[in-house]
Amino acid sequence: MEEGMIRQALQLGEIDVDSYSPLALAYIGDAVYEVLIRTKVMSQGSMQVNKMHKRSTALVKAQAQANMVKLLMEELSEEEAAVYKRGRNAKSATVAKHATMIDYRMATGLEALVGYLYLTGRHGRLLELICNGLGKMGELP
Repeated sequence: MEEGMIRQALQLGEIDVDSYSPLALAYIGDAVYEVLIRTKVMSQGSMQVNKMHKRSTALVKAQAQANMVKLLMEELSEEEAAVYKRGRNAKSATVAKHATMIDYRMATGLEALVGYLYLTGRHGRLLELICNGLGKMGELP
């Protein structure tokens, strides 16, 4: 997708990501991360939708996201690590249902970073991190 195409199509102005809370960044980051994972799962060939759903769910759950961010920490720039930490340390009213609180908070941090990179138009860096994380998790050939 052409850089800026989404922003132009939706008639979005410049976004000051620093004005958003880490949980707002995680909100959009959650959706972006899920689309990327579902796209990756679909690219692995035709399979029943139920199998695609199970595979995607395994990769988007908090435990998998926490594992990914642990593997990526040394690759993050200072700025990216700061965004991750803001998300991880944010106080959320939501309670982790199927994850430890530590995994849930780490996943929120990753989602905040994904949202930040997406909203700042750093799509190449976003894809680089997600692909590196999936590779380190053994999810990319």
